[in-house]
Amino acid sequence: MALFREVFGDKKPVIAMVHLGAMPGTPLHDARAGVEGIIAGAAADLAALQAAGFDAVMFGNENDRPYELKVDTASTATMAYVIGRLRDRITVPFGVNVLWDPMATMALAAATGAAFVREIFTGTYASDMGVWAPDAGAALRYGQRIGAGGVAKLYNVSAEFAGSLDPRSLPDRARSAVFSSIPDAVLVSGAITGEAARMVDIEAVKRVLPTTPVL
Repeated sequence: MALFREVFGDKKPVIAMVHLGAMPGTPLHDARAGVEGIIAGAAADLAALQAAGFDAVMFGNENDRPYELKVDTASTATMAYVIGRLRDRITVPFGVNVLWDPMATMALAAATGAAFVREIFTGTYASDMGVWAPDAGAALRYGQRIGAGGVAKLYNVSAEFAGSLDPRSLPDRARSAVFSSIPDAVLVSGAITGEAARMVDIEAVKRVLPTTPVL
């Protein structure tokens, strides 16, 4: 928990999302507004969220539907450029998430100086994007090599847009992920973006992880 506390303090943080507009090359990209339009939208959201008093913000490419499991390099590069343009306006800890690619997420964290990342690092899922099998070992070693080893890692253990192919219960999978992959926090999500996680799931995971932050 030391790294989690270093980023967020001893409180229970409320992390707000800066959802970037769709990246160039993705189906929903607004070519007329271009990258400057993405920056303008993100700047407005960042200002509003920081003024509202959130504890942290996270930049993500939620609008890059349909998502990729190995993200186009141009998307990661554009996200880095957008965050770089906004860097001097960020006054709270910030994190990044490149859906749904742990390697790209670690690269973006290293490039931007993010304090934390959120991603699916462990497990095997049947998803809208096909069979989803991230490699936490590769992603964490990659992060170490590129200077992102000290970034706080928030592991989502209940993937959105997907169902686990692992027959173990959610608490057992969460407990195993903490032992094998050393996350700084575990996240429990709803079925899709915008849906709340079930309280019974959050409580069940927390019961087996009393000393690990569960969000």
